[in-house]
Amino acid sequence: MFYAILAYHVEDELLSWTPEQDAAVVAKVIEVQAPLRASGHLGPAARLDDTKKARTLRGPGAGMVLDGPFAETKEQLLGFHLVEYDTDEEAIAAARKLREVNPTAVYEIRPVKLYVPSDGFGATKG
Repeated sequence: MFYAILAYHVEDELLSWTPEQDAAVVAKVIEVQAPLRASGHLGPAARLDDTKKARTLRGPGAGMVLDGPFAETKEQLLGFHLVEYDTDEEAIAAARKLREVNPTAVYEIRPVKLYVPSDGFGATKG
C-alpha cells in the first residue's frame, strides 16, 4: 500500500526561520529519509513553495482559478513524503520518525488509492 505523509506547518513560523535554522531542519529530515529510501520504502518527497503562490481550481466546467489554497486551518500543507508499507502502523512509524526531527510539524498519513510509479518506486508492488 502506498501512503502519503502530508506535512503541515504554521507557514509564518517556517518562513521566520533563518537560512541556518531551515538548513538544520532539512538536514535532519534528510537523515531520517536516508534509511527509508535505502530500504525501498521512500518514494518522492517535496517541500511545497509558499502558499501565497498556490492556486486553486474549482467550479463546474473548466473551473475558475483562484489565488491561494483557501485552507481554513492554522497549519498549511507545505510538503509530502510518498512511502510504501504493508500496514498503516508502519507508515505511522515513518511519520513519527520525521516528526522527531521536526516536532512543530503536523503529519497526516493518508493511503493513496491511485498511483503512477516514478523512478522505479512502486514498479513491482501495488
